[in-house]
Amino acid sequence: MPETAPEAIETLIDGGSFEPAGDAVPAGDPLGYPGYTDALARARERSGTDESVVTGAATIGGIAVEVAAFEFPFMGGSMGAAAGELLARSMERAAARGVPFVLRTATGGARMQEGMASLVQMPKVAGARIELGEARQPFVAVLGNPTTGGVLAGLAALADVTIAERGATVGFAGPRVAERATGRPLSKTSHTAEAALDAGLVDAVVDTSSVPAVVEWILSMLTSRGDDGEHTPPETTGDHLDAWEAFQRVRSPEWPQSVLLAAQMGGPAFELRGDRAGSDDRGCVAFLAQVDGRGALILALQRGVAPGAADYRKAIRCVRIAGRVGLPIVTLVDTGGADPSEGSERHGIAWAIAELFDAILSAPVPVVSVLMGEGGSGGALAFACGDALLAFEETAFAVIAPELAAEILWRDAGRAEEAAKLLKMGAADLARLGICDEVL
Repeated sequence: MPETAPEAIETLIDGGSFEPAGDAVPAGDPLGYPGYTDALARARERSGTDESVVTGAATIGGIAVEVAAFEFPFMGGSMGAAAGELLARSMERAAARGVPFVLRTATGGARMQEGMASLVQMPKVAGARIELGEARQPFVAVLGNPTTGGVLAGLAALADVTIAERGATVGFAGPRVAERATGRPLSKTSHTAEAALDAGLVDAVVDTSSVPAVVEWILSMLTSRGDDGEHTPPETTGDHLDAWEAFQRVRSPEWPQSVLLAAQMGGPAFELRGDRAGSDDRGCVAFLAQVDGRGALILALQRGVAPGAADYRKAIRCVRIAGRVGLPIVTLVDTGGADPSEGSERHGIAWAIAELFDAILSAPVPVVSVLMGEGGSGGALAFACGDALLAFEETAFAVIAPELAAEILWRDAGRAEEAAKLLKMGAADLARLGICDEVL
């Protein structure tokens, strides 16, 4: 891994494009901590930097950015008042210039020798991050080794896209502090980048040598706006396919998966992982991709995997990212419904569905939904309530699965075909009722 902040920046950016910000923010000694002034002088001499953070302007893949990187040799990359001010100014410049902000961390967290003057930098940098979001500019974070404490909880965890360098220590409390506080040894996998990925806390774990290419790829998708030229509308149909026959088709193993369609429609894509609350369920798969040359967020439901609360919370997180940076959203709907299990109830499935309705209906970007298989109940509708709903002619959308509808209506699941026809579940019925905009 890069040893210093300048090295980290040079590996990320286009060669020779870095322009240091030149902010003069001298570190103080608010506590009069014994020997702190001398320790700062030694840190400056040893690292060759004035503070634990280096900031400036650069380009990555030809895209103008503001970049900030932590200098771990400077007092463990700790964030004191001066470092917090440098980070806040860097994000504010990104907002004012209308460019993305890229952060590479290597830090132990707050600087002990400055006490609360250090800790209050957490809300300071979080406030600057809000300003960046209001300017609709992306924030990409690269978690180096280590990334712990107030820098993770106050800033890096607020990134739109987060990648961790393979082998990095990642956690709120550092491993030694965690063991001391709990009185118990940690597992071998605790506080690792890989554990963070498994828990849905980061989007990817990447070899250090691959980080620059991945960051460039992410920025290209987050910033591409395509063109506003004329586009040929899709062919539509008024054909009526029997609703029960539609259910049989879309439930067939041969019916195409929405995730595969997402990969085809968007070309190379970057998956956004996890709900940032400890889970990365696979009922909903989220991608950043380019659709017709325009960056977009794609949310694809996986047939055969009933989405749980973590899937809806992942979708909510991603919808908010898209709204913040101005990406249109495409949802691909194919699910028999949300997970109705006891565990799903315990994790708040109904609340998560309600929050996704709210997120999509309030998203400040276009939302296009495609019913490409089975739509089951409110669990599917939460992904299909955007600005336009398109449906393949072979698809069906039901208030409840026809077998369950028959059970409720007649206590006879064997009458599922009759229920499907009576409740008019086919795509053409959706169009006639004014629920879908086009049948494809």
